[in-house]
Amino acid sequence: MIKATIPPENPDAAMGDYTLTCRTFSWKKMEEELSRQESGDINIAHEAIDRWAARRDTRDRTALIFERADKVSKYSYVELRDMSCRWANLLIEHGFAAGDRLFIFLPPCPEIYFVMPACARLGIIFSPIYSTLGFDELEVRLQNAKPKGIVTHPDLVERLPAHCMSSVECTFLTEGPKLNVLPGEIPVKGVLDEFPKKSPVRWLRGATPLFLIYTSGSTGPPKGVVHAHQDMLGHLMTAKYVLNISDHSVLWTDGDPGWITGTVYGAFAPWLCGATTVIQGDGFSASTWYRTLERHQVTVWYTTPRTITRLMEAGDDLPGRYDFSSLRHVATVGETLSPEQFYWAKKTLKHSPHDTWWMTETGMICLANFASMNIKPGSMGRPVPGMEAAVLDEHGNPVPPMTMGELALRPGWPSMMTGIWNDAARYQAYFRFRDWFLTGDMVTEDEDGYFYHQGRNDDLIKVGEKFVGPYEIEQILSLHPAVAEAVVISLGSVPGKVRVKGYVTIAEGFNPSARLNHEIRAFVKAHFSPEIPLKEIEFLEEIPKTRSGKLLRRVLRAREHGLPSGDPSRLKE
Repeated sequence: MIKATIPPENPDAAMGDYTLTCRTFSWKKMEEELSRQESGDINIAHEAIDRWAARRDTRDRTALIFERADKVSKYSYVELRDMSCRWANLLIEHGFAAGDRLFIFLPPCPEIYFVMPACARLGIIFSPIYSTLGFDELEVRLQNAKPKGIVTHPDLVERLPAHCMSSVECTFLTEGPKLNVLPGEIPVKGVLDEFPKKSPVRWLRGATPLFLIYTSGSTGPPKGVVHAHQDMLGHLMTAKYVLNISDHSVLWTDGDPGWITGTVYGAFAPWLCGATTVIQGDGFSASTWYRTLERHQVTVWYTTPRTITRLMEAGDDLPGRYDFSSLRHVATVGETLSPEQFYWAKKTLKHSPHDTWWMTETGMICLANFASMNIKPGSMGRPVPGMEAAVLDEHGNPVPPMTMGELALRPGWPSMMTGIWNDAARYQAYFRFRDWFLTGDMVTEDEDGYFYHQGRNDDLIKVGEKFVGPYEIEQILSLHPAVAEAVVISLGSVPGKVRVKGYVTIAEGFNPSARLNHEIRAFVKAHFSPEIPLKEIEFLEEIPKTRSGKLLRRVLRAREHGLPSGDPSRLKE
């Protein structure tokens, strides 16, 4: 456990005094920052876009900056409203209504950020999906959600599985001529200009579905997590208190909308604050990422530990060529931010990265290291205001400090998922202990209320008389100079005995060998415990991960049992 604490970089941040804020916070009071109809009905498109577009002092403020291939496009709040209204009117023209599903299957482009609020205006459920998904992955999603329409690019149409398209009445093409299109295919370029720039929002109950995000579970096919318009309350609060976003902020969330972080904190959260969001449409390179921070004068950067690692690999000299003077706050999400990554970013980027934790099902950041609070490197942070977190044992009872258990959250926060699409049983499985939402993540909590991630609940490893998470062993493995990255899984092939297997990538200057394999295993036993049942190390060229950097232990576990694991390069969440 890391004992070091880093003093706050910004004691005057929006959060202020953590204890006082949590004690006085209420969701009811937070609602006062948002407008509602007398009936109590709401619409996130009104709160995130229309109210800013209607004000003379904010209508021309930049809402969206999109960059791709060195071409930059900027859209003000009034332009964003107009474009979303035109898309809404196009959807109305083709018979879309509240409750219909629309897939957004596009490469990075501004149209994604027009279509999402257009759907919100009408109560249509949008589902952004990765443009890199393959035939089988699209098949599962189409059969589950049965969308009425798909917005896509002509280059991606051939990838759609025709035998699963029976529900699809309209395929909107963002590019292409009007000639040589199939029935149901509708090129929209040029056509949108014919539609009015006004389309009143439809006022909806807070629990009305807003979007559907697919995420893989440890068992079963990908699940469609449903989120609602009322989520915006949690988006607004965490944007302000965790990411320190104000109406003058420029936020860059470098995540695809197919990942919930890209949808929530790449679009709706900054817009709810009246801020500017930056979207970088090019693939990763260290120089592109540094140039984006400089060129667009990013003030808040929400990234992943995986990105920090890739920047580290590009060297310490490159950042010195760029100007990050506008940057005020850095936060991460996706996997545990290691102390090594933390201290590198603090030294090289001159800002301490503030790790956060949440999941697709929670809909908003739930645990965070706040800018006004001490940081303990390696920690997920503390619960955000309005959230109650606990560490529970296998019977649902709270455990003492520094004892591993499952992270549980008290239901009732506004951004919690409202269901799993067409799968009530999988939804109810999150609530097997009364009055708690079970995350499946194993954690410990220290005496100061900081939480530490220890892996998933199906990755526990018994060492002696206690269980440990794979993260602890992976940290020890990574200390060996020959190990670049490491992942550990538990293989219970013999009843009553746990066999642990490690997978490592080799650091530059070392070569895989039987001798090195033995040395690494001996190193772990010496530095962790002689009782650890680490019987095998396998050298890999690359560790399978999601786009957000989460280790895909299930892929390795499937391989060990001779089961299909899919193509890791296409597995996103």
